[in-house]
Amino acid sequence: MGCWRGPRAVLVCLLLLRPPPSPACPAACHCSSSGEVDCSAHALREVPQNLATNTSTLWLGYNFITVLGPRSFPSLPGLLLLSLPHNRLGLIHHQALLGLGALQELDLSNNYLTVLTPETFLPLSSLVTLNLGSNRLEGLEPGVLRSLPQLQALLLQDNPWMCSCDILPLWRWLSHNREKVQEKNLLLCRVPEQLNKYPIMAFGNESFRQCQETSLSAWHYIVFLTIGPFSFMASIFFCTFMGFMTVVYHNLRRDYYCWRRPRICRGH
Repeated sequence: MGCWRGPRAVLVCLLLLRPPPSPACPAACHCSSSGEVDCSAHALREVPQNLATNTSTLWLGYNFITVLGPRSFPSLPGLLLLSLPHNRLGLIHHQALLGLGALQELDLSNNYLTVLTPETFLPLSSLVTLNLGSNRLEGLEPGVLRSLPQLQALLLQDNPWMCSCDILPLWRWLSHNREKVQEKNLLLCRVPEQLNKYPIMAFGNESFRQCQETSLSAWHYIVFLTIGPFSFMASIFFCTFMGFMTVVYHNLRRDYYCWRRPRICRGH
């Protein structure tokens, strides 16, 4: 009731009763009160930084984002879904996704990704769904997938998989996690040519028998690199020693011959 004692008091009361301002929304995006931010198809070249901390869903598809550098995203502790399909994304820094520990779904499909490192996804301890379809991946380190303990759905279709011995670790992971792999029939070899369009999941243990028999550990390579120069030096030493012994032998033999027949040696 005391608010009506004067104009200044009335103004103060109105300010107190006004609802708090809504969080800022990037100019190229549409934001809803539920925490959904849609920045799709606005020719963006980087992730907007002035995102509200209560953002729960972020749509960034159909833009021109080529790189996710270190800490590309502001602190978004409540972000659950991040969608980045149909960009030109070719590189993700290993610290690009820091601060997104609550993320459950990540869509990176239809981009230009060729390599992913295990460190890239380490911050995403809650990730359930990962879509890497339609990129340029020829292989995938098993450590990338082991860094996602909660992963339940993985999409890898339409990548140019190189079905050599290097794909053995990935094939093992896929074989032991078949229930997590979506669109299994679309995981096809691209090279070598004789295996073009051959389903990766159709391989069996016998397909990699030669790889398992000839695979060498790092210790083997260290031994070979050590033995090689040592063998080379030993062969040089042996040849030098044998040449020296041959010369000594011939000199001793000549001296002995001259001792037995001194007249002949004097004639020479």
